[in-house]
Amino acid sequence: MSQNHPQVTGPASLSNSFIGDTIQVCVVTNDIRRTLDGFVKLGVGPWRIYTFSPETVKEQTYMGKPERYSMRLALATSGTMMWEVIQPLEGPSIYKDFLAKHGEGIQHVGQACNGLTFDQQCEKFEKLGLKNVQAGKWTTVRYAYFGTEDLVGTTVEIFDFPEGFEFPEPEEWVPARPA
Repeated sequence: MSQNHPQVTGPASLSNSFIGDTIQVCVVTNDIRRTLDGFVKLGVGPWRIYTFSPETVKEQTYMGKPERYSMRLALATSGTMMWEVIQPLEGPSIYKDFLAKHGEGIQHVGQACNGLTFDQQCEKFEKLGLKNVQAGKWTTVRYAYFGTEDLVGTTVEIFDFPEGFEFPEPEEWVPARPA
């Protein structure tokens, strides 16, 4: 730790606080079906499944450069937490990098912007020297991952669901569509 610690400003804040509430945990896998079956056994679900590709995700970047990547992605909510499971498909991605380095497991945590705009939140990471390692825009939701693994052992993602956002109809539901 640095000698220049931030000041404690409250029971849950520091003078340099900017990261929002943790609202998502993501597991990266080689087999989305197997992983979803495991989560369903734990009582997490139902899961919406989507394919993210250059056709459905715009403004794709990887390591700061335009890139094309695709993945199968599943989302479920448990309490106030959103769970995400990603199986990378084509193209370079931080998900493939994680699998090669660590195997399957928790690859990133997602943070809300908590009053900052998406761009302001990105600027805060960049001012700390943390690089945007992957980004894109799915429907109206922009997302960006920052290279925080060396600092905290995992990657931090920020995204901003615009007010009134509704999830598009998924390709399928696991184990079944809610009633």
